[in-house]
Amino acid sequence: MSKDAWSQQHVFKVDTTVTIVDANVSPYNMIQPGDTLLFTSGQRSLLRIKNFTGEKDNPVIFMNDHGQVIFDTDHYYGISILNCRFFRLTGTGDANHFYGFRISKVANGAGIGIGGMSSDYEIDHVSIENCKSAGIFAKTDPDCNFTSTREKFTQYNTLIHDNYIGHVGTEGLYIGSTQYFGQTLNCNGVDTLLMPSLLDGVKVYKNIIEYSGWDGIQVSSASTNCQVFDNIVLFDSQKEYYGQMSGIILGGGSKCDCNNNFISQGKGQGIQVFGLAGERIFNNIIIDAGKYFFPTDTTRRVYGIFVSDISAEADSAFTIAFNTILNPKTDGIRFMSTVTKNNLIASNAIINPGAYDFYENGNTSFTGNDAYIMLPDPASDVLIKNNYLARNSDSAKFAADGYSLLQGSPLINAAWAESLNITFDYFHTYRPYGAAADIGAVEYDPSVAGTSSQLISKPILFPNPVKTWLTINYKVEKPSEIIAGIYSLSGTLVIQRNEHSKPCEIQTISINVTNLPAGIYIYSLKSANSSISGKFIKSD
Repeated sequence: MSKDAWSQQHVFKVDTTVTIVDANVSPYNMIQPGDTLLFTSGQRSLLRIKNFTGEKDNPVIFMNDHGQVIFDTDHYYGISILNCRFFRLTGTGDANHFYGFRISKVANGAGIGIGGMSSDYEIDHVSIENCKSAGIFAKTDPDCNFTSTREKFTQYNTLIHDNYIGHVGTEGLYIGSTQYFGQTLNCNGVDTLLMPSLLDGVKVYKNIIEYSGWDGIQVSSASTNCQVFDNIVLFDSQKEYYGQMSGIILGGGSKCDCNNNFISQGKGQGIQVFGLAGERIFNNIIIDAGKYFFPTDTTRRVYGIFVSDISAEADSAFTIAFNTILNPKTDGIRFMSTVTKNNLIASNAIINPGAYDFYENGNTSFTGNDAYIMLPDPASDVLIKNNYLARNSDSAKFAADGYSLLQGSPLINAAWAESLNITFDYFHTYRPYGAAADIGAVEYDPSVAGTSSQLISKPILFPNPVKTWLTINYKVEKPSEIIAGIYSLSGTLVIQRNEHSKPCEIQTISINVTNLPAGIYIYSLKSANSSISGKFIKSD
């Protein structure tokens, strides 16, 4: 194929028999920024992608070509990406499958590994299951070539979203090096301390992770422009491997906002923070953190939110606000930083911490109330304001379908008055709605209380169970046909509705999901020029 012919086509199809796609080897050496490689649907053993470079606004696209590209392998990875920059791996090539790439088994390794100094990339709409190690590795470790050490390489703009990861042996998502302070390797006979690269620009959002062996999501060495939000993490830390147990961990060297995540029934800490400080932990819903981890053994402690000084920068500050934490095994929030200053723990709803009776009646210097917000060291500099603390949730008046508020709840208009520049709640609706902000993750709004709804311009998750009707409110600026789809976790379209929408009016699509089996589902709304997606839980 000539260069001219290629520039007119812009698309290259890759057959299922191809296992290595290398931009240094013909015919892939003709790929230009903005071009697309379409991978033929069907079964594959593995895939290695190497040496592609797009441009900031014209990435090279790797996409499924109708149907699903399915990997089932006994090798050490499903997909390996090395030395690539400005690219996107996306499973959006078929409207009938939410996840166009499906890694159903990797017997001896990870679902996807992205390394070799890869940078500036986006991974989305991929399903990964049954891997011996992690779902996705997204990092480059330094080695004795000295080309990927901190002073020579930075991993920029790592976007990982709209993926499903289930039943993996270690981390669901492993992003950035956990060796922030360096690791010693023997290079040419000399023990040498090598500093791993930092990450600048990380967004991890709208992923579903369930039944991870270790942490659900781990982000480390992400020192600049990092966000972890709108994820669902269920049943993390199933292997009960001490030191690798959390729903979300912000590891050493990270400075990440962590918000609007739903974390439930894991055996590890809900959110664990070992970062630089400067993080904001807000609008998260954390349910039953560690409750089922040696439930009668009080020495095995698990917390809703845990903060330490492992890499905290002196005189910086943590903000922990507007979280809803129910039934943690030990403490609601355990704050163990003493080098930071002017920290804030405000407007959180903390219900039924498991250590309450142990502190109240045990041989400790603490009281039951310390189980809500525990400061083991009095040297911690923390302002604690307007948190709602209760032994059970009845007095909070949560709606029957989840964690939104009913009229008359004492959490309404009761948040700390000081502005935190947090202008939205868990459902991405405006905060404050009334005279003042509300305590906890969800802002009371009588027009949507007890329903799952949102404008089309602001995608959300649906952690609250839906039994019969899924209701989605949306708004468009121009007349448009709206295509609403519901997909199973395997990515298969199970329900579709088409409606014609009027501009500038809030409208509603209601979909009867009564006949769907219980479980997690994805919804999507597509108009002529935009699309969004979210998740909901269908209950019996």
